[in-house]
Amino acid sequence: QLQFVESGGGLVQPGGSLRLSCKASGGTLDNGPIGWFRQAPGKEREFVAGISRNGGRTYYADSVKGRLIISRDNTRNTVYLRMNSLKPEDTAVYYCAAHRLRPLVIPRAPTEYPYWGQGTQVTVSS
Repeated sequence: QLQFVESGGGLVQPGGSLRLSCKASGGTLDNGPIGWFRQAPGKEREFVAGISRNGGRTYYADSVKGRLIISRDNTRNTVYLRMNSLKPEDTAVYYCAAHRLRPLVIPRAPTEYPYWGQGTQVTVSS
């Protein structure tokens, strides 16, 4: 069974930066697209960024465009989310998830992803 462990979260001031990592085990990471999601208290889980199986295509939510960069290193079974210019509204638990197929368009709905990590907390506060 494919498993993920997210890391890199923490407390950061507004305008600061973090890099989240998603390490896969129990299988290879190159079977399909990977998505980053987040869930803030009292809100639904939402799509943040996605990347195709070979890293050639990416897609970002409008709220994070220009501030977050997703990348992947399939040789290390790791996906990254570089987060710049963080805002208080970015505060959430961040999850990575894997799609088991190879869709033409990177899915944005959480229900499209069967494999999930446990999440890492990101708190942006002064």
